[in-house]
Amino acid sequence: MSNANQTVPGTGRWAYRSFKNDPNLSHDLTQGDNTYCPEFGQGTLNIITSADGKLTGTIGGDGWHLDLKGSVQQGNPATLWFRGSGTIGGAPWIYDYLCYVVPHIPEGVRQIPALVGSVTRAIPHPGGEQAGLVASFFAVYQELETTKK
Repeated sequence: MSNANQTVPGTGRWAYRSFKNDPNLSHDLTQGDNTYCPEFGQGTLNIITSADGKLTGTIGGDGWHLDLKGSVQQGNPATLWFRGSGTIGGAPWIYDYLCYVVPHIPEGVRQIPALVGSVTRAIPHPGGEQAGLVASFFAVYQELETTKK
């Protein structure tokens, strides 16, 4: 599978995972514990990009869903900037995303297209979760999004 399946970089359905930026290598990424859970979020990222640089889509998982609006800048690597917004449990959620389409690695074997980047909580959540928290994410290509908006 190659990026040739995508008409504009980023278009498609992606498996999304984000993690808190934590330099402590003793934290187990697969389990978490009672005092620390490294996972920030996971879900499905659906992106539609157009030749004029507009980006729309959705991101969501169990109990949450955000609508996306943003842009894509062609390049090597291509850059995607987008904002996710929605109402979760009666409260507004807004997150900002910046990511890059991982270029094809010439010696790579069975390379699946991927996005890598950062996500920032743009507004506080109820209960004291502050704005400005930054996490890192990656998303792995699942299939070409065929629904046009």
